[in-house]
Amino acid sequence: MSEKCLAVVEINQDLCSRCYVCQSICPYEAIKRDSTGKVEVNTQDCQVCGICYSACPVSAIKMQYYTYDNLSNYVKQARAKAKDGADTLVLMCRGNSPSTGEVQDILKEQGLKVGKYVALRLPCSGRVPTDFVFDALNSGIKNIVSVQCEDPFCRYKEGTKISTRRLVLARNVLKQLGFDENAVRIVKFSRKAVYDVQECVGCGKCIFICPYKALEFESFATPKVNEEKCVGCGACQLVCPHHAIQVKGFEFENVVNRYGNSIAQLKAKNHGPAVLAFVCQWSEFSALDNPNSAFAGKNVLALEVPCFKSLDPVHVVNALNCGFDGVMAVVCPSKDCKLQEGKDTAERNLGVLLNVLKKKNLLDRFELYEESPRCAGDFNQKLDAFYKKISALPRREIAVEAKAKRTK
Repeated sequence: MSEKCLAVVEINQDLCSRCYVCQSICPYEAIKRDSTGKVEVNTQDCQVCGICYSACPVSAIKMQYYTYDNLSNYVKQARAKAKDGADTLVLMCRGNSPSTGEVQDILKEQGLKVGKYVALRLPCSGRVPTDFVFDALNSGIKNIVSVQCEDPFCRYKEGTKISTRRLVLARNVLKQLGFDENAVRIVKFSRKAVYDVQECVGCGKCIFICPYKALEFESFATPKVNEEKCVGCGACQLVCPHHAIQVKGFEFENVVNRYGNSIAQLKAKNHGPAVLAFVCQWSEFSALDNPNSAFAGKNVLALEVPCFKSLDPVHVVNALNCGFDGVMAVVCPSKDCKLQEGKDTAERNLGVLLNVLKKKNLLDRFELYEESPRCAGDFNQKLDAFYKKISALPRREIAVEAKAKRTK
């Protein structure tokens, strides 16, 4: 543990009962006990999944993200803002729910019809304490739908299995208390790559690049996606010359439109340089789930990527050409990557990007940072340093092409 790292997960030794439930349930063996029985978190191994926090029977584990009080307050505030009320709570793992939404699409695919709802996005479904489920139902929520990653694709190994067991037990208790046994429903869903067969030319690049061997060759036809292997990392999308295979929520054109249509608005604020941040959805929580707070006082647009392997170098160059003054990429350290396969793909992409930026004299306007949510304040420090660096450079003009596109 670095001396500079202010850990976001701690154990209150005065409250700890030494039951060792946290140690037994941690998917990363990050919780250890010494010869005296004292339990501590090894910060370097901790992945901040929150499973230990939700399992502690005496609330001895403290976290800075998604605490019981924060979750409960969020639901109450969201329901208060809803004009006609919302009686359904949808719990979404960030692995199956990009920041762009699509909750209704996912539920529809699962055959569920849900009216007005409150969507609560979490790093892992396994971090939801059972008490929170009861609290939500007591607050006026009538239905809870937990959209969990399929068990083999849980980014935190055991998170969905643990959550499923808890919610099944909760349903049994709710039935005894007089609640509808269907008040809590569990949906298994994992995002996969999807082909546009009309655009595919059968070049096979996607098959070659897929680090999980999830794409299979088909004679005289579009390759087949083996959904039992596909993890939705987006590496295939990056190499497709016709954008014929994409991961929903991270489509190439949609990403281009999001930053291309935002540059004029950011420039108009005149509160400093316009910065685009591509953030891996597992490397930094606050910047994606609460951007207004993370980027307060700065002209920063954050766009989520499912993994560093799917960060298309084209977007970085194009964003700078559109008029962004700087682009930063925030990715997980190698040991923390939730999709370990295919690291060489990310390294090659980075090498290509840096070479292009150097040739265009734009290298000083891009920075890549490794970040983990385990240390409080690290992201803000890196953002401040990059923003200060970009502030000292001349401002870039909005590209004529970008202006024309927005005025259509």
